[in-house]
Amino acid sequence: MTHTFRRRLPALLLFSLIVLYIVLCFGQHGISNDEEVQHVYGRLLLQYYASGLTDLSAFSYKNLYLYGGLFDLLAALAERVLPMNVWDLRHLLTALFGLAGMVAVYLTGVRLAGVGADARQGERIGLCAVALLMLTGAWSGALFTHTKDIPFAACMAWATLCTVRLLPVLPRPPLALVLQTGAALGCAFGLRVGAVFAVMVLGLCMIANSALSARTARTRALHLLRSLRALWPALPVAVALMGLFWPWSVQAPGNLIKALTTFSHFTFDLYTVLDGVQMKIGDVPRDYLPLYLAARLPELVLAGLLLALLAAAASRRKERRKALLHWLPVVLAALLPLLLAIATRPALYNGIRHFTFLLPPLALIAAAGLVTTHAGLRRAPALATAFVALCVATAAVPLYDMARLAPYHYINYNRLAGGFTGAPGRWETDYWSDGVREAAGLLRARIDAEPAPAEPWHVAVCAEPVQAAAWLPADRYLITRDWVRADFYISTTHMGCDEVLRGDEIARVERGGIPLTIVKDRRNLLHEHRRPLR
Repeated sequence: MTHTFRRRLPALLLFSLIVLYIVLCFGQHGISNDEEVQHVYGRLLLQYYASGLTDLSAFSYKNLYLYGGLFDLLAALAERVLPMNVWDLRHLLTALFGLAGMVAVYLTGVRLAGVGADARQGERIGLCAVALLMLTGAWSGALFTHTKDIPFAACMAWATLCTVRLLPVLPRPPLALVLQTGAALGCAFGLRVGAVFAVMVLGLCMIANSALSARTARTRALHLLRSLRALWPALPVAVALMGLFWPWSVQAPGNLIKALTTFSHFTFDLYTVLDGVQMKIGDVPRDYLPLYLAARLPELVLAGLLLALLAAAASRRKERRKALLHWLPVVLAALLPLLLAIATRPALYNGIRHFTFLLPPLALIAAAGLVTTHAGLRRAPALATAFVALCVATAAVPLYDMARLAPYHYINYNRLAGGFTGAPGRWETDYWSDGVREAAGLLRARIDAEPAPAEPWHVAVCAEPVQAAAWLPADRYLITRDWVRADFYISTTHMGCDEVLRGDEIARVERGGIPLTIVKDRRNLLHEHRRPLR
């Protein structure tokens, strides 16, 4: 067994456990609220290419043309060749993207610590960062159902890794690395226009690198110009991939800007909740995202971030300058989008969902804080052991909570925010209506034993119709938008939707005593009691 293999063995074991987790769990989740339209978009993109670029229906389907179709196009292709439930297929594919993102996080941690004597510490940072991500319900629970957010976060993680690898070799980077950077950026743009953050991070890092690599203004400018020239080959690769996966973006010169400006002012009639206060998504305060991050990140991640900040403040100026350049891509990847969101106050909802891509760089920073603190305590073995024990005990808290929530641990909150038991009414909970799948199974278990009705039972759902229809046989159950007529009602408890219709509760999906989804029997209600309450 070689030294390198022994060093990488813990990583192999950790990723093997993650793969096992994915295999065991991908088929347990419901369909997210906008997953049907996303999949239709992927099919339409497939038709666009199959028609020889003549079928343009993908570019007039709702507002989906404003999004890249990388994931949905792959899912539509996989649907044609893999004999499995299409929704489980999408969830497996999402998890594989997330797995790839965690590989990028691990490699970034290894890279940031350097080589030689620091190689072992790099392994620890990479491993710790991946472990922290898996402890974060907003990542490991979202791994299956957030089919826009997780793939985008994974591509952004690879873009960050490429930037980390580029900086030390500028202005003469290897062509292979330049092309890899273009591919990472192209795939990120092939999902969301928010990939512009990765371009901004790369540009700022190049400016900082040139400023720190030369002494005079002239040599700094030359260094930057040579760096830009060396990166030119990345541009056609990025544009080609963006155009392949998001063809609308290259059909007119201003489309990319149009998408960017549309999302910066994007709002509609929807409500969110922040620490017990309900509000329209366009009225969220500047601290909406920071507060949700503070509530969603596990205590161990928050502690690691604090330790990293303290370590940076306590380091010597020369060491701080060297570390700044190495860590600048990760720090900017975490802070730049957060600061811009605070400054511009865009419409926000679903907590941190749209900013899931912040979790990988935050996990890396927190991991560095924990690992370097432990390394600083090595001269006092008792303290080092106590620190490890404290970290393990702190990690056990979210593990225990997520085990109680499974498979819905994307709604987990840390204990500082009240935990998932204190979340209802204070924080966003099952906003994806993930529990509808299990609730549909409970309805069938209760009603299928009854004689078959003359016509299918009418079922109202506080979600998209497909979220229940996919799990209820059409010969016995018909999803209806006529809620007055509905015989049964399936609803998430999120934002009080279960209180809209009366009925006798016959089943519920609950975790830790907290109801997530309710099933009501309305067959015996008189007409005046059938109307919605609000």
